[in-house]
Amino acid sequence: MASITIADLYDLKETIAGELFTEAVYPWEVLPRIHEFILELGNSLPEELYEKRGENIWVAKSARVAPTACLNGPLIIDEEAEVRHCAFVRGNAIIGKGAVVGNSTELKNVVLFNKVQVPHYNYVGDSILGYKAHMGAGSITSNVKSDKTLVTVKGQGISIETGLKKMGAMLGDCVEVGCNSVLNPGTVIGRNTNIYPTSMVRGVVPANSIYKNRENVVEKQN
Repeated sequence: MASITIADLYDLKETIAGELFTEAVYPWEVLPRIHEFILELGNSLPEELYEKRGENIWVAKSARVAPTACLNGPLIIDEEAEVRHCAFVRGNAIIGKGAVVGNSTELKNVVLFNKVQVPHYNYVGDSILGYKAHMGAGSITSNVKSDKTLVTVKGQGISIETGLKKMGAMLGDCVEVGCNSVLNPGTVIGRNTNIYPTSMVRGVVPANSIYKNRENVVEKQN
């Protein structure tokens, strides 16, 4: 059976948004709730650690945000995170502790767990990125199907209707995505998996594997 549940993919201790996931089974189920969750959590954050900047934007005092970054709320930037030059956060985003959002990266309706890196020219929309997940330069999540129908998660013996028109990728903890890869709508990548550069990924990729192409996915060897 494919490992696609929240329990399979994520260590919820590695995000300030742990409570967002507690009543869901699959990670994409939380996407419509990110907006309201941020508003509730943001208003409860301790003022000695976080400051409110503008409308519904909470930034940890230990975070580093470039003056050229564009921030739109609702948004939480957690402790020791770094938001670099010309990053564009469109809203509904939680950026975890020690995470890096880099040059010309765009975020929209996402949860980045602690230590996530999206450091160069990435688009991440309607997606969840687990602890220490890393997207190489130019890799993106595609979050809308070309025919605009609802997204289905398929692969590894499963087919699940999400009911969502917009769903990008669910990356488990410690996933590595190679440069210039495209993660198509409904992609779910299991923990500790590596995606080769310039890959076009669709569907479910098993945990602890190496994705070379759609016909060549191999199990990692210790």
